[in-house]
Amino acid sequence: MKTIFKKPAAVERRWFLIDAEGKSLGRVAAKAAAIARGKEKPYFAPHQEMGDFVVVINSAKIKVTGRKAEDKLYHHHTGYPGGLKTETYGKLSARKPEAPLELAVKGMLPKGPLGRKLFNSVKVYAGGEHPHQAQNPQAVNL
Repeated sequence: MKTIFKKPAAVERRWFLIDAEGKSLGRVAAKAAAIARGKEKPYFAPHQEMGDFVVVINSAKIKVTGRKAEDKLYHHHTGYPGGLKTETYGKLSARKPEAPLELAVKGMLPKGPLGRKLFNSVKVYAGGEHPHQAQNPQAVNL
């Protein structure tokens, strides 16, 4: 079996728009990660960047089920001894509404240089407005 190598210039990268209002956090993140990775293209290769651009709007109105708003925790370390900081989903989404979705998508992408490069093609906005109208993004149904 031969390894697929697609030249970067031969890859057509399109723009997609996902409206997250009333949708589940995991479903939106999984769809955005799959599109950004290029898994929906017939010539997908896991070692190359051939995904499309994804614009997610209304991330502030995303839905979580059950008691996740109080129980789901996000951790980060400041780098200092004893610097582990913990924040609930509710507080994080109130402070920075796009952060939970960004963290969910980032966790679904590969780790390392390729994953960091792929994450640059995901744009998350809290409201319904976005500055990418010139690219004419296609709406994605979930």
